[in-house]
Amino acid sequence: MSINIEEKLEIHELLSRAAYAYDEREIGMLEACFAEQASFSMRIAGGDLIGPFESKSGIMDLMTGSMAEQTDVRRHVISNIFFEVADDKTVVISNLTLMTTENDDIQLLSSGVYRDQVIKENGQWCIASRYLELDKPY
Repeated sequence: MSINIEEKLEIHELLSRAAYAYDEREIGMLEACFAEQASFSMRIAGGDLIGPFESKSGIMDLMTGSMAEQTDVRRHVISNIFFEVADDKTVVISNLTLMTTENDDIQLLSSGVYRDQVIKENGQWCIASRYLELDKPY
């Protein structure tokens, strides 16, 4: 399987849209970024595996629950995006820089690496599985 430049741009936009949607609390846009049977797991600073959270609704419960606890403004910056395409799988690896603004103070919360398996579902690229390795707790 190979992906062309147009598809790579669509996947870049998918990752950017997911980050923007979380930060702006655009729930419908965020939900559209995940496949129906998606999964999400993470590890923070080499600790125990958290998750997996299964299905789009399970992931959205996690995300909206996290949003409800936050009093700050978050900015998820996605960079250094590249692709590993083998057999029938497309995995996108990218860096995360997570910043926060609260009381006019901007801080770096954490950084990390996403490993996203993406698929086309109903003609649109979406995240089928997401693994996040955060460098430090926040």
